[in-house]
Amino acid sequence: MRLLLVEDEARLARSLSRGLRAEGYAVDVTGDGLAGLELARAGGHAAVVLDLMLPGLNGFRVCRQLRQDGNPVPVLVLTAKNGEYDEAEALDSGADDFLSKPFSYVVLTARLRALIRRGTTGRPAALAVGDLTVDPAARRCTVGSTQLRLTAKEFGVLECLARRPDQAVPKAEILGAVWDHAFQGDLNIVEVYVGALRRKLQAARARCAIETVRGLGYRLTP
Repeated sequence: MRLLLVEDEARLARSLSRGLRAEGYAVDVTGDGLAGLELARAGGHAAVVLDLMLPGLNGFRVCRQLRQDGNPVPVLVLTAKNGEYDEAEALDSGADDFLSKPFSYVVLTARLRALIRRGTTGRPAALAVGDLTVDPAARRCTVGSTQLRLTAKEFGVLECLARRPDQAVPKAEILGAVWDHAFQGDLNIVEVYVGALRRKLQAARARCAIETVRGLGYRLTP
């Protein structure tokens, strides 16, 4: 699941992106409002974490432009500015939630999960293939009544495959969904995580399997 972080305070951006990646999200980061708007317009993000005081284009205008475009991506605004008028303007500009700096990281991640759950209206809350259930909002995966212990990246790869059951998913598409755009490693890193997932699914006696589609990628099939 991919997030967009638009924050020009470099230290905070590094800290937040590191924490969110540890939670299993792929995170695209920019410190410029115009660049943030273009990245958000490109789509593919489950939510946007948006600072208000940005170079190029402030957060109010970024959010307002997204809504004028008809872009429904959930937006969580972060700002050092205080006061009910700033909060009201952010919400009136189309933001879905608001946090003033300094804020609790635990509260930030909980609010993001809530926004993402609301943003998935119309899609199943959990993904099922055979007796495997993948719950993206809760970050939980079970085989029958047994919960699988997965790393953040393993969960991301399995979620990507479970969203398209019995369909061939290219390696590059999995990489794009789970790793950041800035990732410079080998595409074959996906093989490492698929191998680990296969072992865990087999150990749990799951009634599904990850098949290799030669020359393309992988398929999760009952």
